[in-house]
Amino acid sequence: MNRILMSLLTGVVALVSGCASVRAPVSATPSAGAPPYKAWARVLQKHVDAEGRVNFSGLANDRADLDRVVAFVYANGPNNRPDLFPTPQHVLAYHINAYNALSIYKVIEAGIPETNAGLRKVFFFAFGKVQVGGQPVSLYDYENKVIRPLGDPRIHMALNCMSVSCPRLPRDPFLPETLDQQLERETRHFFSEPRNLTIDTVNRVVKTSAILKFFPDDFLLKAPSLVAFINRYRDGASGKVPEDFRVEYFPYDWTINRQPGT
Repeated sequence: MNRILMSLLTGVVALVSGCASVRAPVSATPSAGAPPYKAWARVLQKHVDAEGRVNFSGLANDRADLDRVVAFVYANGPNNRPDLFPTPQHVLAYHINAYNALSIYKVIEAGIPETNAGLRKVFFFAFGKVQVGGQPVSLYDYENKVIRPLGDPRIHMALNCMSVSCPRLPRDPFLPETLDQQLERETRHFFSEPRNLTIDTVNRVVKTSAILKFFPDDFLLKAPSLVAFINRYRDGASGKVPEDFRVEYFPYDWTINRQPGT
């Protein structure tokens, strides 16, 4: 009986995964021009605080700019409009901004839940597909099949699924002209936060974000060890992690990263 129930459940999951989608904004007409980064900047400036927390309820009532950005992403991407993204920096900046905007959009469309833990995590990342350049895709596949293969591990300090343990969401868009500096800035900030890195000299342990546990191969493409990668973004001898310290990971908090009182 258990095998039969499991088989039925698997079938339902496959059906939902294949059919579910997050609708495109109906109130916004996608532009065929350059990415609407000015609109995205207004969203970030108005509804994200200095710690990267989002006022989702305020944004849900003031969503014209977000809808404009998401409508653009649904209709235009490097896959179907390569003329708009002439360099690798244009491509990567587009994908980081698109992923973050789609994450916010999905939280709002889901009614702003308290958390994405448990089954909600599956539905957030795997079900309720969005579109990028006219192609349906889950956030899971978007990150793992489109963005990660671009080969820059610093994306993990820039991509934001709107959970508390995500990296800080900056209040400015990632732009092709300044992308490298912005990724450097966010990675350095990430490893400067005690919530993402603490060094226990007594027990010779470094505790860091579970993001490094989720994607170790990405970081090891650029450094011989996770500690070596971390040390690239830690200034001064006192900030460096000894190479022989054991690496442990903080539990990941999937609570929606909303501003207090909103």
